[in-house]
Amino acid sequence: MAYVAVSGGEEAIEESIKLLDYYKSGTVKDIEIEAIENKLSLLVDRVMSEAGLYSKTYAALALKQCEGSIEEAVFLLRAYRSTLVRNYYTNTVNTDDMRVVRRISAAFKDIVGGQILGASYDYTHRLINFDIDKQDPKELQKEVEEKLASQKLEEILPCPRVSSELKKEGLIDSFPQNDESPHDVTVNMLEFPAGRSARLQTLSRADTGFISGLAYSSLRGFGQVHPTVGELRQGYVELYVSHPLNEDESIYIGEIMITEVECFNTTDDKDQLKLAVGYGAVFGRNETKAIAMSVIDRELENGGPYPSQNEEFVLTHGDSLEMNGFISHLKLPHYVTFQSKLDSVRKTREGNQ
Repeated sequence: MAYVAVSGGEEAIEESIKLLDYYKSGTVKDIEIEAIENKLSLLVDRVMSEAGLYSKTYAALALKQCEGSIEEAVFLLRAYRSTLVRNYYTNTVNTDDMRVVRRISAAFKDIVGGQILGASYDYTHRLINFDIDKQDPKELQKEVEEKLASQKLEEILPCPRVSSELKKEGLIDSFPQNDESPHDVTVNMLEFPAGRSARLQTLSRADTGFISGLAYSSLRGFGQVHPTVGELRQGYVELYVSHPLNEDESIYIGEIMITEVECFNTTDDKDQLKLAVGYGAVFGRNETKAIAMSVIDRELENGGPYPSQNEEFVLTHGDSLEMNGFISHLKLPHYVTFQSKLDSVRKTREGNQ
C-alpha cells in the first residue's frame, strides 16, 4: 500500500501548492539538471537504487522537483517507472567482466589484479572546504584533465574474484548455475519464504538508512557477526537483450555502473570449517548500502531470533516508498478513530474517580 497525505479543501490545496513553489524558487539562481546529476552524483545514485530505475537524468530531475527529498524523488521515479512499457528483459550480467574503476579487499593485502582505490572519500580529510564556492569549475576540470594526461597508462590486468581462489581451495562452497527466471518483485507479489532472487531485489531497492541500520545492529551484537569485506568493486557492466528474431544472438543496449560486494564470514556449522558469503549489489556508487546488503543477505540465510535475521521483518519494512508513505498517512484526518480513543480514556478516568 502507498498513502498520499492530502487534507483541506480544493482552494486550500491550491494555495499550499503555490507556497510549495515559492519555497522551491528560493533564489533567482536556478540549479541545472546537469549540475545535480554530476555534482550530487552519490545522491542521484541512491535515488536510482531505491527507485529501481537507472536514469541519472530522471533521478536528478526528480530531486530538483522535490527540493532534494530522497523519499519524494523515489516516489516520483517509481510512479514514472510504472508507466513504462517493458519490452525486453536484459540477459543475465556476468560481473566477472565488469570494467572496474574501484576494487578493494579488506581480507587480503595482495590480490590478483591489484587493489584499485578509485574514487572514494575513505582517504580524504573530514574537514569542510570553505574554498569550494570560490573554485572555477572550468579551471578545476582543466587541472584534472592535465593530471590525467600526465599519468603513464599501465597495462590493465584482469580482476578475477577474490572468492574464486577460496573456492578452488574448498574454503567456500560452489553451487551449480541456477538458470531459473528470477522472481520480479515489481510485477509479482512478494511471498514468504522468498526466493533468493526476490530477496536480493528487495534489499537492493530498500531504503539505504534502514538496511544500514539493520546491518549495524548485527555488528553491535544482535546477531554477533563481524564479516570481512572479501571484495568490493565498482564499475561498468554491459547490458544485452536477446535478438527479437534470433534467440542465439544478443544486442548491446548500453552499460550501467554498479557497486558489488562479497563479504566473508564463518558458518554456523563449526564442523565444516568453511567460509560463508553474503552478497550485495546496487546501482551506481553506494558502498555503504552494498556492504550492509551483503551483511543482511548472510543474516537472512542463517536465520535466528534477531530482526536482521527475520525475512518477513526485513523485506516488508525497508521499502522507501511504503515506509515513508505509511508514516505520512498519519497526517490524514483520523477524527473518528481519535474521538473513539478519547471517549475511552474519559470513561476510564470517570470510572476511577
